[in-house]
Amino acid sequence: MSRVAKKPISLPKGVEVKQTGQELSFKGPKGQLSLMLHPEVSVSISDGVLTFAPSSDAHYAIAGTMRALASNHVQGVSAGFEVKLQLVGVGYRAQAQGNVLNLALGFSHPVNYPVPAGITIETPSQTEIIVRGADRQKVGQVASNIRGYRPPEPYKGKGVKYHDEVVFRKEAKKK
Repeated sequence: MSRVAKKPISLPKGVEVKQTGQELSFKGPKGQLSLMLHPEVSVSISDGVLTFAPSSDAHYAIAGTMRALASNHVQGVSAGFEVKLQLVGVGYRAQAQGNVLNLALGFSHPVNYPVPAGITIETPSQTEIIVRGADRQKVGQVASNIRGYRPPEPYKGKGVKYHDEVVFRKEAKKK
């Protein structure tokens, strides 16, 4: 049985949560998010604390999932999420221009990635990309899409990698 659903979520200052039927709306300094609850899960909001409860013992797993998603939304609207990417390789460059991220990744053409709504992309240097936003799933998906253009290869380590990613290097073929 999951113990995640039993842990309450305390709301930080500046975060408002409203329940309309099976929908939770989160509002904070970093934006607004909403979450549709599973029909077998009930939530109670009192004194700045969210508590989740399943309708029966068979639904503790989905209650834990809903609680984890709500916790991510609370953290997203209060502090936000960020993922850092690094470009490794000669001539690999990134530049954010408005709603488009321009990437030079060694192809015969530049790659222009349109930035989705709710996400901000910064390029402090030509080889660093910072993806920020309130929705954890969307931030991770955008970072994964950018990395997918040129994942790091194991021989020279060239490509787009996460900031804390370790690329295991292979030895070149010997004659």
